[in-house]
Amino acid sequence: ISKEEAIKRCKLNPKAIALFNELYAQNKSCILVMGHFGNWEWAGNTFSLINKQQLYVIYHPLTNKHFDKLMYDMRTRFGSKLYAMKDTMRGMIGNRNEINATAFIADQTPAPENAYWTTFLNQDTPVFWGTEKIAQKLNYPIVYVTINRVKRGYYEVDAEILVNEPKNTKEGEISELHTRQLEKDIKAQPEIWLWSHRRWKHKRK
Repeated sequence: ISKEEAIKRCKLNPKAIALFNELYAQNKSCILVMGHFGNWEWAGNTFSLINKQQLYVIYHPLTNKHFDKLMYDMRTRFGSKLYAMKDTMRGMIGNRNEINATAFIADQTPAPENAYWTTFLNQDTPVFWGTEKIAQKLNYPIVYVTINRVKRGYYEVDAEILVNEPKNTKEGEISELHTRQLEKDIKAQPEIWLWSHRRWKHKRK
């Protein structure tokens, strides 16, 4: 897919562009939080083609080296960079001198004993602490990203500030905020959430 086609297929709306331009003008890095909703792969490409921030995406390296390289090349072809999940904090601290955005896909399934537990889509659900804890430590603004489907094969990215000063939040507050936003998105367009990724395979102990 060409750069032009990527932008055509997945656009940032004017509000999102203005938000990221403002953060860049303020010399502020940010944390992006989203779910497996819409076409997050295309959205990452579009972000890197449109915005001034360097985008980092957190990912799970695959055990199959061939497919890992395939996914790595696909996700970085338009300028995005990747952090292996275990290296996220170290990478973000190491890159504090640049203006960047780090994307957290927050509806992963953590180990139940190390999770924040809440109700999500009427189910008892574990949530990774990572987004909240890293945001509080670095105090980067948290931007919630929605990737809505406009029509088949075409998407639009919306963005809004979820938290300006994470260091001032209470425990669980950030996790609740982004979980509630994703829940709202799924109820609006349930067909574009990735229902197959076993969100509820663990039970609270």
